[in-house]
This record gives sequence, structure tokens and C-alpha cells, in this order.
Amino acid sequence: MAARGLWTGAEVVVTLGAVLLLLVVHQLWWTNRQARADAEHRVQALEREWSEPQGLKDGESGDGGGAGDRAGSGRAADSGAPVGRSSAGRTAAPSAAPRWDQAYAVIRIPRLGLTAPVAQGIGKRGVLDKGYVGHYPRTAQPGRPGNFALAGHRNTHGEPFRYINRLRRGDRIDIETRDAVYTYTVDRTLGQTSARDSGVIAAVPRSNVKPYAGYGTPGSYVTLTTCTPEFTSRYRLVVWGMLTDVRAR
Repeated sequence: MAARGLWTGAEVVVTLGAVLLLLVVHQLWWTNRQARADAEHRVQALEREWSEPQGLKDGESGDGGGAGDRAGSGRAADSGAPVGRSSAGRTAAPSAAPRWDQAYAVIRIPRLGLTAPVAQGIGKRGVLDKGYVGHYPRTAQPGRPGNFALAGHRNTHGEPFRYINRLRRGDRIDIETRDAVYTYTVDRTLGQTSARDSGVIAAVPRSNVKPYAGYGTPGSYVTLTTCTPEFTSRYRLVVWGMLTDVRAR
């Protein structure tokens, strides 16, 4: 009886170990594989869409809204205003305000070899767990004065922001939309701050926890945020950049 009990216990331990191993494989491998494939397809779809003549689809009013919008959610207060001029003096026309969870831009970071879609909102199911980069609601849109603030997973589900800790001052961050390509240049980083440090995504970004980190004057900024240390969500890692060029498409 004792031997049978030990054997049964060993079988239970082995079974639990196998289940845990499958869960780890699912989290660390399968979610990445699936999310990266979905994100790549979304980028390709956006590029095809942008290559076609712009026009209204049947039933669209042209105001960028629609039944899919949540009341006021995810729209930047300054959406629809003219964007800044490029270094060549050209002005890019704005796009309609994106709908909640809608992928409407592409982020490219050459140093990291990163290309990913940017969607409106930072919900896990609708945005981040798809491998997308999420745009914080009520922060500026690309190229606009203020702070174009973004979030992305550092581990699992495509982990687009896994290596943003490797970015250095002078590195390029390109945000491409239907209308223009906005180039931001990495300027400052904050290696660790509270997950509740809302100051880092303010219009003039400045940490509420570490006031020496951030800016003191208005401008056109980009903010990248992700969890740190890896495989935890205890703190946030922050990278800031400033708008340096706008190229009309």
C-alpha cells in the first residue's frame, strides 16, 4: 500500500510538472509566435490600405467615429488639428480620430529591428496581447504638440518593447501613418519608476516619483513605457524622445 501511494504521488507530481511546463511554453513561446504573426499581418494590411486612394467607405460619415467608439474613450483631445511642418516646410494633413482598439499607425525602431502596429488604447485583450503597441488615451497623436505616449509588453504576447532598455540618446523612432512619417529622436530614459507614475505620460512628461527625470517645457514628445524588471509588472521603464522631422507621404 505504501509503495502504491508513493507511485500515485509521483504520478501526480509528474503530471503537475508537465502541465506547468506546457503553461510556460504557451506563455513564453506560443503567445509570442501568435502575437508576432498577427502584428505582422496588421502592419501589412495597413500598408496596403495606405497605398490605396483615400476615400469614404459606404456608410461612413467621415468623422472618424462610428458605433464602435466608446463614449469619448481613446480619442486625443487635439485629434484632427493640423500637424507640424516638416524640415522641408511641408505640412501633413491629419487623419480621422482612430476608434478604440483600432490599429492606425506603425512604429519602427531601427536599432531594435522593431516594426509593430500602434492601436488606440492600452487594453490587454484588444491591443497589447495582440502584440500591438498601445496609445494612451488622452495623450497627443503623432506629430502633435504634447506627448504621444505608448505602452507595450516587455515579455510574452509579442513583447514589442522587450529591448527598449537598449535605446540610447540619438536613436530614431519612426511613427508612420497614412498621412506622414513622424521621426522622434531618443533623448532621455528613466530606468525604473512606479507603475502609477502618471507624470511620465503627461503633456510635458516629468516623473512624479523622480522629479529630476523628464522635461520642463512644452514640446512634441514620444514616450515608450513597459514593465520592469523582466517577467514582472512591479515597475515601469520609460524612454522619451522629441519630434525632429515630419515627412508627408
